[in-house]
Amino acid sequence: MAKVSLSKSALSTQSQLLKTYQQFLPSLDLKRKQLMGERARIQGEQRTIEHELEALRARVAEELPMLANREVDLTNLVRVERIALGRENLMGTWLPMLEDLHLQIRPYSYLAKPHWVEPLVRALTEMAQLRVRLLLAERRVALLDQAVRTVTQRVNLFDKVLIPRTRANIKRIRIALSDAERAAVVRSKIAKKKRAAEGLV
Repeated sequence: MAKVSLSKSALSTQSQLLKTYQQFLPSLDLKRKQLMGERARIQGEQRTIEHELEALRARVAEELPMLANREVDLTNLVRVERIALGRENLMGTWLPMLEDLHLQIRPYSYLAKPHWVEPLVRALTEMAQLRVRLLLAERRVALLDQAVRTVTQRVNLFDKVLIPRTRANIKRIRIALSDAERAAVVRSKIAKKKRAAEGLV
């Protein structure tokens, strides 16, 4: 930490710094709260997607018990072919967003496969979409966690370090200037008394 000079110009500089810090802190704190709100919203979306996935698994297990039949080849029936991601700027934090999802359904014969393959394909398609949305939500939450942590560190830096330090510097400079002013007045009075005493003698 650089030593602060105990002068009027240093007092002016420190006062200006304090004013800047105090102006910047509320906007930084607001940004932190907005990021936390967005993170909470996306965590809610994430929980909703997880519940939808669980419900879909339960529905498939109940409606399609014939999946246990290993004689029917279901490998790569539905797979993700292409995911196109965009970017969204949220208060300086770039978050991925889903622009396009293309699933590939392996061609199969309606006559050669059992009747329950069609609802299975629909369920697998829905599950693939939900999983991609879930992964994206998890990534967005992770990025927002990191952004909230960074902004919180900055808020703490201003609130707990820079502002108190600047206030302490201002107080120290004011005390030093006040002491110097008092000492000058005392010296002036002593000099005046000496001159008066020399004039009388």
